[in-house]
Amino acid sequence: MYRSALARSLPRGTRPAHRALSPLLSSFTPSPSCSPSSCSTPIPHQQIHQTRWSSHSPMGTPPETPRKKITVPLLRKMHERGEPITMITAHDFPSAHVADAAGMDVILVGDSLAMVGLGMEDTNEVLVEEMLLHCRSVARATKGALTIGDLPMGSYEIAPSQALETAIRFIKEGRMHGVKLEGGKEMVPTIQKITSAGIPVLGHVGLTPQRQNALGGFRVQGRTTADAVKVLEDALAVQEAGCFAVVVEAVPAEVAAIIAKKLSIPSIGIGAGSGCSGQVLVQVDMTGNFPPGRRIPKFVKQYGNVWAESLRAIEAYRDEVKSRQYPAVEHTYPIKEEELEGFVKAVEGR
Repeated sequence: MYRSALARSLPRGTRPAHRALSPLLSSFTPSPSCSPSSCSTPIPHQQIHQTRWSSHSPMGTPPETPRKKITVPLLRKMHERGEPITMITAHDFPSAHVADAAGMDVILVGDSLAMVGLGMEDTNEVLVEEMLLHCRSVARATKGALTIGDLPMGSYEIAPSQALETAIRFIKEGRMHGVKLEGGKEMVPTIQKITSAGIPVLGHVGLTPQRQNALGGFRVQGRTTADAVKVLEDALAVQEAGCFAVVVEAVPAEVAAIIAKKLSIPSIGIGAGSGCSGQVLVQVDMTGNFPPGRRIPKFVKQYGNVWAESLRAIEAYRDEVKSRQYPAVEHTYPIKEEELEGFVKAVEGR
């Protein structure tokens, strides 16, 4: 029954020679619980696109109407008309591909790559070369969003000239549209140096993770009058230095809202309330791509459960391989009857 169904599923002229194949097929007969109709449940999308011989086309079908390319001037116009700016992190081709398809305005290759992508203890471990590798991967997938690369610790603090050299690498080698760096007033000469070369810079004030050791860990900033004033002064300083926007992290919502009103550039909040000009989240956090029990920051809203769905799919694959339900007939390639007969005779004669 199974072999006749197999023969019917193949194009005319490619049906297997049953008599010649009997000795060889006997060892591959699936379990009684598996039949051509029950071995797997075809998914319409897969049926439409399963025509290639291998997985070598990662981009898929381009959208019929490509969206307008996001640029720094366009972000400025969005800010002027009060339209919130959406930003999300991506660390490889798949995460950038889905973020771009979802219509994100800005995709940040953050140094959070160190922890959520490379399994490091903190962001300070990641190297320039590692960041550049992931920047290139993200750039290949991104067609509409503005891409920003995060300068890792140690790559820009020594001198403005060092920072410019690193920023140029992120543009030329990493194929980013701009760079991000942490710090306030003390980074003004560095920001001026980079922007003078025509490279857009995204600032970052408030909680600056690269300086966690000096801050006593990942602690909320701006909770006292003096600290709040310092965050504001830092934001104004990087704006004056030439940043096109500034990330404000882990600051009380009321403080961040006042800072946003004082700035003429967009403020992108992360743990800073809804009064900012836009928001950014780490994609792994907001999609739920982590095992149960992992602690996530208070400001993170989990919009999905990628871990659970991936686990379900991989476990199902494991079970179907163990029971020989996968691969089913529709997942195999045909061979012409006469060629198969010739192969069987060649094998039997050895």
